[in-house]
Order: sequence, then structure tokens, then C-alpha cells
Amino acid sequence: MNWTLWHNRLHRQLLMQPELLPDGSTLLLAVSGGQDSMAMLALLQDLVRLHHWNLQIWHGDHGWHSDSARIAAELGSWCRSRGLIWLTDQAGTNHASSEAAARDWRYGQLSDHARVLNSDVVTGHTASDRAETQLLQLARGTDLAGMGCLRAIRPLQAKTPGGAQLRRPMLGFSRQETARICEELTLPIWHDPSNASAAHARNRIRHEVLPVLEELYPGCSQRMAAMAERFSQVQDTQAELCRQLLDELVTENGLERRTLASFSLATRRQLLANWLQGHGVPSLSAHQLTQLSHHLAMNSSGRSVELGSGWRLQIQGGLVRLRNTTKPD
Repeated sequence: MNWTLWHNRLHRQLLMQPELLPDGSTLLLAVSGGQDSMAMLALLQDLVRLHHWNLQIWHGDHGWHSDSARIAAELGSWCRSRGLIWLTDQAGTNHASSEAAARDWRYGQLSDHARVLNSDVVTGHTASDRAETQLLQLARGTDLAGMGCLRAIRPLQAKTPGGAQLRRPMLGFSRQETARICEELTLPIWHDPSNASAAHARNRIRHEVLPVLEELYPGCSQRMAAMAERFSQVQDTQAELCRQLLDELVTENGLERRTLASFSLATRRQLLANWLQGHGVPSLSAHQLTQLSHHLAMNSSGRSVELGSGWRLQIQGGLVRLRNTTKPD
């Protein structure tokens, strides 16, 4: 192995954050054949001797273009030539009808394989991806969670938090750097033409917006990615404090209304959101949470509010109660 500054940089990061890719773990690497995932694959395979992972490779063929089958075959051949275990799936027509459908299919397949392998999943998302996502979230309108996008570690499937984890070790690298890694390590790259299509909002951000921002403010993608990380840490701190406060407010009969009403509107809204989420209530809009918070402060005793999906919130004197009307009492 030719040890490079790139290997050293990732290795040092993993020593500082051992929870990112735990030594000795089984890791299922999602590899598209593009420069980001190829750079990740090469670096991690070279670092196996130091971290003792069991690496397995997965590729999803969406069938979006005429060369997708050829790319899957060539990438598989290349991986097997390096002694890597190769897994691949091909999407059906209904699974590739949109970006959202393709993403759902991809993560569904990864989840199935991870369950069989008892592994976590690793992707090659970079700081550039994080900056793009942050711009998209801002344009669409987002909250703190949206600003702390593309976390380094998160549950692969939100509905199964105790299952496989999704891990992103390349968030400290930019797309320009993964291109240099591929060049210096003489790695093959397979280009997906759909990544150049102006029909996708992310591609326009990538090719038209970020280059202008980088020209005006060099290095802004890395700074935006670092800011996203800080936002995610703030969100974690906020969630932890909310849990502690809710422990004081929750009784066996409901939520203690008077103490809750003594907090500021923003704090009431956040506590309500966390309490409702903990009971499995679908996410409410900021406007809905604000309205509920006002009702609590005004002591609207006897008021009942339908939250959707069969959930009903009731204010009864000093208590806030939650009821699922689809289930018998």
C-alpha cells in the first residue's frame, strides 16, 4: 500500500472519533462507482489492516440509463479483482420513477442486506454533499434538524433506531479532494449521466450555485459543512435538555400544564414537539405547535385538538392529555 496524506488524514480522524467506524465491525459500503464512493472504498480497504473491519461492497443499479448494467458489471469485476465481497441489486421500473422512489429503494435494499450481515452501512457523502443539502433545505424552508443535515452517524431507517447505523466517514473531505484522491491512487471512475441532468434540483445547486459561492468565498462548502455539524450538535443538546425537562413535567395522567405554560413560547413549542414525537404522533408544522402552545398558556381547559392520524390532544385543568382514538381505551 502506498501510504498518502489522504490515508493519514482519515486514519487520524478515526482515531479521534473511534465511534465513527468502530474497529473490527462489519461494514457494508454503498459504492456507485463515482469519485466519492471510489475514494472512500480505496482508503478504507487500505486502512483495514489498522482497523480490522470486515468490508463488503453493495451497488444499486437503478437502470436510469443505458450504461447502468455495464457500469455494474465493470465495477463488480474491479471489486472482485481486489478481493472484495460484491453484492448488487437491480431496481424495478417502479423503484426508479423518481429520485425519492430510487432513494427509498436503495435504503430498503441496504437495510435488508445489513440485517442479514449484521452490519452497518457506509456511504461516501462529502462536505460538498452536506453544503448542497443545506442550501436545498434553506430554500425549501427548514428547522434546526434540517440545518444539521447529513449527520456523520444516524439510524439507517428512522423507524428502527436500534437497527443498522448509517455512517459517513468522508464528510471531512470535499468533492475536489475526492477527485484528487482518485487521481493519485489511479482509481477508475464510472460516471452516472443522471448526475449532470438539470432536471434535478441538487444537480443545479452542484453545478450552478456552489461554484459561484466558491468563487466568491473560497472554501465555503467546507465551512457550511462544519456549520451543519455544529447545528446537529446543538440539536442533540436541545433534545437532551428537553428529555430532562419532560421527566419533570410528565405524570402518569399526562403533561403538567401549569409548569409547561410558565416557559417561553419557543421552549413550550419544543417541549411539546418532543413529547408528541416520543408518543409516535406524526410531526406537526411550526404553526400547529405554536397554536397548541398558545392554548396551553391561555388555560383553555376542556379544549380538544385533533392532531391527525387518530391522535387527539386534550387540555383538562392542570393536565395535557394525549389519546389515540384508533385504539380502545
